[in-house]
Amino acid sequence: MGSLNKQVIGESTRLINAQTHIWNHTFSFINSMSLKSAIDLNIPEIIHKHGKPMPLPLLISSLQIHPSKSPNIHRLMRLLTYSGFFCLQKLPESSEEEDQEGYVLTDSSTLLLKDHPLSATPFFLGMIDQALKKPWYELTNYLQSDEPSPFHMAYGSKIWECAKVDSKFNDSFNEAMASDARLVISVVIDSCKEVFKGIKSLVDVGGGTGSTAKAIANAFPEIQCTVFDLPHVVEGLQGYANLKFVGGNMFEAVPPSDAILMKWILHDWVDEECVKILKNCKEAITSKGEGGKLIIIDMVLEEDDVMVRDKNNKSVENQMLIDVLLMVLYPGKERSEKELANLFRSAGFSYYKIHHVLGSRSLIEVYP
Repeated sequence: MGSLNKQVIGESTRLINAQTHIWNHTFSFINSMSLKSAIDLNIPEIIHKHGKPMPLPLLISSLQIHPSKSPNIHRLMRLLTYSGFFCLQKLPESSEEEDQEGYVLTDSSTLLLKDHPLSATPFFLGMIDQALKKPWYELTNYLQSDEPSPFHMAYGSKIWECAKVDSKFNDSFNEAMASDARLVISVVIDSCKEVFKGIKSLVDVGGGTGSTAKAIANAFPEIQCTVFDLPHVVEGLQGYANLKFVGGNMFEAVPPSDAILMKWILHDWVDEECVKILKNCKEAITSKGEGGKLIIIDMVLEEDDVMVRDKNNKSVENQMLIDVLLMVLYPGKERSEKELANLFRSAGFSYYKIHHVLGSRSLIEVYP
């Protein structure tokens, strides 16, 4: 083959590979929408309850679908199997000649079971809610204007104000955050118990409906826990022996406590607002001992060169996706260690420790 032909073939290959790359991004929404359909059809639950590899015909007969759509289930399951949400395993009763297979759950689809104590389904459904799609169509206009966020351009108000007046959106968003909180705090309690040593009282700032604080209160009965959030968020929520709910505004003051906890709070706000929140947290810390600190659960961005180089690291991909999500929904962002350190210093904190124990997120202890 001549060198000219090789050059033409090489150029053609690059064009086709480039087109394939573009197509995969063009149609990437199909992954999440196909997964939503599987959840809506209760496919993870059906396979789980079957208790062993489930053949396709049996799965189809267990679904509430129109008979004419039966062939489409194989197409849906093929994509979701390729995506890692299901696996095919040989049926225990099949012979060597038959080699029949059935679907089983993976770790990811197990975590999507609706009755799983740490189910990620509310978070998944909340994040692909129709209300959160509209702002993405304003991203370009946002970048060409001085508007605070694409969400604000789409709805004329900040996300918190929408949640205050739209009870359906408020409930969906709060349950999404609660779902994530249950999973994350369970890992923190299992792997970082020493973080709570010496703490007698703790305030969960922006604690929503209390999933994080409830887990801490149950795991550490000696800690008096307070969930602190906007009045409309905590309205009507009932506490118990070592858990209570308090309404207020973290930009004005934070209830006094040995320790302050903030999970996924700072990334919602610009630097000036973060410093104000951090100063209020520092002022609220009453203990001078080992329990006197601020506990933050948030992302610590890798440096740009690491992000670009490490293309197969799913945690790094998580960080970049969430960072752009924040740009669209809030006037906030994820931050590097250097950026976080500057915020802590500006708010008057003396030093901090980072524990990389939560995948794309970290647990940070910040001391007055």
